[in-house]
Amino acid sequence: MIDKTAIVEMLGKTQLFGSLDEADQRAVAGEMREVNFAANQVMFARGDPGREIYLVVNGRVRLSVLSAEGRELSFAHAEPGSIFGEIAMLDGGTRTADATAVNKVTALTLSKPSFKRVVDAHPHVGDAAIGFLCSRVREADQQLEAIALYPIEGRLARFFLAAARQKAPDSAEGRIEIELPMSQSELALLIGASRPKVNTALSLLEASGAIQRNGTRIVCDLEELQMIAGAE
Repeated sequence: MIDKTAIVEMLGKTQLFGSLDEADQRAVAGEMREVNFAANQVMFARGDPGREIYLVVNGRVRLSVLSAEGRELSFAHAEPGSIFGEIAMLDGGTRTADATAVNKVTALTLSKPSFKRVVDAHPHVGDAAIGFLCSRVREADQQLEAIALYPIEGRLARFFLAAARQKAPDSAEGRIEIELPMSQSELALLIGASRPKVNTALSLLEASGAIQRNGTRIVCDLEELQMIAGAE
């Protein structure tokens, strides 16, 4: 069982609740419940009612949709510290994607009634949710732009840049080491490409010096990746 102090600490590092003061975070923490999922277990499916949001504590969750041809398109992986499932919970609609545990997952949930109780007593939580949703829309627009306009090397470069900046937000140059605990097949789903093409693109990035691979560890050269990604 995760204690309340640890939950508050985790909430403080999230994009949704990080801007709140400790009293607001403690109110949210008091309403959260621990859940566990086995590897490959479906946490929810597209079209299911959205009753709660999730905060990943351990493990990794694949968020994906099926195309009309039956092809799975993965648009994000939720890692420890990530929040997902907020859209359906907030608007009362159905889930817009499938959520599947890539490996064993421990998460914390916040139900809609619980969220409403917190917002009624702590209005700043509602303001934080609006800001979080706006950031999600921006991220979705950027992801669609990358898939539509950039070659696979550019998509991969942007993926690695985002991961490196998440680890070291203030770094604009130099080399950052990140963990990539996923298969090439998972990575291919995430950027909308086939596994063989991703393998070729990874080799091109490595040959250019933009990345250096050592198992699940990737050393990213931020300047080289920015050039390949077309980032300013």
